[in-house]
Amino acid sequence: MRPDDWHLTEDIDDFLAGAGDFLRSRPALHTTPLTVTEKIRTQGAAAYGGGQAPVLYGRLERAGDVHAAFYRLPSRGLSVTALTPERADGLAAHLSALGHSLPYVTADEPTAIAFAEAWQRHTGATPKLRVRLHLYRLGTLTPPEPFPAGRGRLVGEHEHEHVMRWCRGFAADVGEEVVINADTWAGTRFAEKRYTFWETPDGTPVSMAGANPLVGGQVRVDPVYTPAQLRGHGYAAAVTVAVSRAALAAGAKEVVLYTDPGNPTSNALYQRLGYVRITDWAVYDFT
Repeated sequence: MRPDDWHLTEDIDDFLAGAGDFLRSRPALHTTPLTVTEKIRTQGAAAYGGGQAPVLYGRLERAGDVHAAFYRLPSRGLSVTALTPERADGLAAHLSALGHSLPYVTADEPTAIAFAEAWQRHTGATPKLRVRLHLYRLGTLTPPEPFPAGRGRLVGEHEHEHVMRWCRGFAADVGEEVVINADTWAGTRFAEKRYTFWETPDGTPVSMAGANPLVGGQVRVDPVYTPAQLRGHGYAAAVTVAVSRAALAAGAKEVVLYTDPGNPTSNALYQRLGYVRITDWAVYDFT
């Protein structure tokens, strides 16, 4: 692979003009780059806490066809679409030759492994697996039986403190190191989502689900959270059904979500609701 097959830019509009159709061609597998680049396009890189530092984008193009794409947020790692081992090695060689330093790579698991090994060959950095995730896509939505009493409703602006409190609970449950308060909220990955509560017939919220905006034909459900003392009543299933239905009604062709492979309860739940595992995701840190 020739290094000049990779076209690098710091201009989001230039990147999307070249790679946008490619990203939209596989909306479920490209859910994260679609949502991240849309947020940058509409709000700027500062939305991710990067200040005025530029974002680096790249697309792999041959004979006018785009085969892969990546972005690297300021002070963060590389997020890249699927690559063959040869292409992963070529990208690692190209970025290392340009003097780039990467704290981590995130991609579908085969790509993440191939790039991590290539980055070690070219830079000497040691890769260490940080996390694995399952990526699910909704097939036929299948509400649970019995269905808990209550209803799903959109969260109001006056309930922002409630949402932040439950997002902190979710982050603690999954081991995500993030500060969530009124000052930091806009820079977190939780900020751009639309939230739904499942509430009991007396109006008490008992579970919550977020959903990213519709971009490129896909909506990603995240997070889904029920406080520990309220679990075991089917509330998480009910609120997931509610946000999944809303996404389909809004025109989503693909509804997706990530899960922790170490949580068999949540994986079994989403499978019962009609979600089908399509790939695994991985993050490798470099030391």
